[in-house]
Amino acid sequence: MSTPEKNTPPPKTIPLKTIPVEQGVGTHLAHDMTQIIPGEFKGPAFKKGHKITSSDVCHLMRMGKNNLYVLDLKDGQIHEDDAVMALASALAGPGVTFSGSPSEGKLELKAAYPGLFKVDVDALTRFNLCQDVMCASIHNNVSVKLNQPLAATRAIPLVISEEDLNQAVSIAKSYYPIFKVKLFNPLKVRLIITGDEVYKGLVQDRFKDIVQEKITRLGASLEESVILPDNREMITLKINEYLNKETDLIITTGGMSVDPDDVTKAAIEDSGFEQVHYSAAVLPGAMFLLGYHKDITIMGLPACGLFHKTTIFDLILPRVMAGEKPDKTDLAKLSHGGLCLNCKPCRFPACPFGKS
Repeated sequence: MSTPEKNTPPPKTIPLKTIPVEQGVGTHLAHDMTQIIPGEFKGPAFKKGHKITSSDVCHLMRMGKNNLYVLDLKDGQIHEDDAVMALASALAGPGVTFSGSPSEGKLELKAAYPGLFKVDVDALTRFNLCQDVMCASIHNNVSVKLNQPLAATRAIPLVISEEDLNQAVSIAKSYYPIFKVKLFNPLKVRLIITGDEVYKGLVQDRFKDIVQEKITRLGASLEESVILPDNREMITLKINEYLNKETDLIITTGGMSVDPDDVTKAAIEDSGFEQVHYSAAVLPGAMFLLGYHKDITIMGLPACGLFHKTTIFDLILPRVMAGEKPDKTDLAKLSHGGLCLNCKPCRFPACPFGKS
């Protein structure tokens, strides 16, 4: 499909008649009247369709409104509120909802349930090249909560031509769904904590609490965990044991670096996974491992997860929970936005980390 070009259109006649505000008593507003009180409020003081009363005139004048629009739509012309309903309907896919009441010509799209927000970025760009419409969203592959704002759309002018509206709706429908939310699956997780120092009790394990908090937040359950020494054969045997149980995700912690005692990566490779992707273009988390055996996923978490609140684990876990299987290319694409700034305090996910 060809991309609509942003040529300058010929001037359009908007069917509006301007009247002084003091003559507006008894007329109906053609659009929301926005009021701004710096630092306190921004929103419609009067909604579209409101019938002006004598007491409203002073309020409108205090808002700086000296004139009002009276609207008279012609054939082929669509009011912004009707247009935005059509736009939102075409943009919203599974798991995305919106209200039936536009505010100032805008509609906000929200998550119908918790899950992974997905955006067809190229399609969204094509949509925004259409004349007189816009839509802005949060980033792709973000974990979202129920009713979380995802995007907002509107027609730019008060009145849009039916032709321009139909073109935008057609673009959105041809790429349906531009926006969707993928449900998180209630994965059964098993955890292997590795390291001689932890196994011998010289160092207290902290990885279990970190992993458990992050997986349960998204609806997964930790079925069991074990602490093993840096022994390649023992780790491989335990992985194979977990593979023969009802397991969706195996997580190992530690043993992923280049030290001679770090054997977890080799143990994973010995255990029969068809795909093993080692290393990611993310800091913290460069020595991350991701693998697959049939429908079972394995993640090897490097030790950075003990020292950094947010790592590669936080970027990949939601995608695995949503049923996706990121591969080597996906791990490489994280390079753009893959540098954590170690902000104090950490504001993830409201930050650039993992966003491209």
